[in-house]
Amino acid sequence: QVQPVESGGGSVQAGGSLKLSCAASGYDYNRACMGWFRQAPGKEREVVATIYGGGSDTFYADSVKDRFTISVDTAINTFYLQMNNLAPTDTAVYYCAALPNCFGRLRCKGLDCYAPSTGSEYNYWGQGTQVTVSS
Repeated sequence: QVQPVESGGGSVQAGGSLKLSCAASGYDYNRACMGWFRQAPGKEREVVATIYGGGSDTFYADSVKDRFTISVDTAINTFYLQMNNLAPTDTAVYYCAALPNCFGRLRCKGLDCYAPSTGSEYNYWGQGTQVTVSS
């Protein structure tokens, strides 16, 4: 049964780093889309980063490009979000999400294909982990 379990949230000062983990089994990582989303108080949920399959196709929201990195370790059925140079605006509850067998849901531009960036497309969600960044 697919049930993502997140870990790694916490409190950090601006400029610091955190690494979130999402352990999820029961599906083929090489055929799945996975993503990280976040929701700040009073705001809608937004995509942070997505990854497809073994990890060669990634997408990042503009607000986190060059600071966050999404990655996958298929050997232990876990994917990650490495967050560097955190800012107070990154404060939110972070959720991991998985969409198994997502080939038909990919968004392609030429030869580049990406996992969906809309949360409603994902079947399975973690419970959420709080990330708080203080100035």
